[in-house]
Amino acid sequence: MDQVSEQWTLALNEEQRTLFMEVIEESLRLQHRSHLFNWLQRGFQCLLAHEVVVIGVRGLERASYDYEYLTSSRYFGDTQFDQVLNEEDGLVSEAFTRWSTLSMPVFYHADRPSQQYNHYAVEQVDPERMLASELKRFVVHGFGNEHSRIATMIMFGRLSLPANAQTAHLLELLMPHLHCAIVKVTANKCPSVLSTTARNGRIKPLSKRELEVIEWLQAGKTNWEIGGIMQVSPLTIKNHVQNILRKLDVENRSQAASKALKLGLIARKQ
Repeated sequence: MDQVSEQWTLALNEEQRTLFMEVIEESLRLQHRSHLFNWLQRGFQCLLAHEVVVIGVRGLERASYDYEYLTSSRYFGDTQFDQVLNEEDGLVSEAFTRWSTLSMPVFYHADRPSQQYNHYAVEQVDPERMLASELKRFVVHGFGNEHSRIATMIMFGRLSLPANAQTAHLLELLMPHLHCAIVKVTANKCPSVLSTTARNGRIKPLSKRELEVIEWLQAGKTNWEIGGIMQVSPLTIKNHVQNILRKLDVENRSQAASKALKLGLIARKQ
């Protein structure tokens, strides 16, 4: 395929171009970390359908990346997160290392042979290993290197789009804007860029439900009141609060709300 034909094949269609511009415009309005998940679930999802995201961020002063995950899948949680990022044999950890070598989108499949193309690569994974990860199939890409002030790597799991040049091209177009969005909502969050509680360089994030609870904690609501608002039992809210305290490494509700504000997990009530 000559260069002109290849560029024509990779060109976005009219609907994709419209969505792409909307995604960029929305990214400019992101102010807080809690906005990132919602942004990825709207127009971004229409362009690159996925259920799991693992984000790695490294500042120039740090030798390693800090990681966290966002998910809309009930199959991927803390257990799978720890497993895929295990430094010795974690599937996503290996994928990020592979990307660092190739600097192009790398797709991981259980049913496709490993092969490297002009703009992307495919890596075959043992089916049992992929099944255990609960990622089905995934793609990794990044922005920056060891010399960058802030570098990011990202994995989109349970991916719906095929592993081909057009999907890779779409991810390459989105990555600079995703990188800027991550940097914007996590700026000045020290000591780790995406910090809640770091554990062996990995982040244990608050779930979407826990973020909702902590917003009501900031407003001074009791467990009973929050349960009524969210239409769940006070005991369920109590369990959420205990998880929040543990993840943020604080002792009480007031400290949790204060720390969440400092980390940009929630916005200050006007």
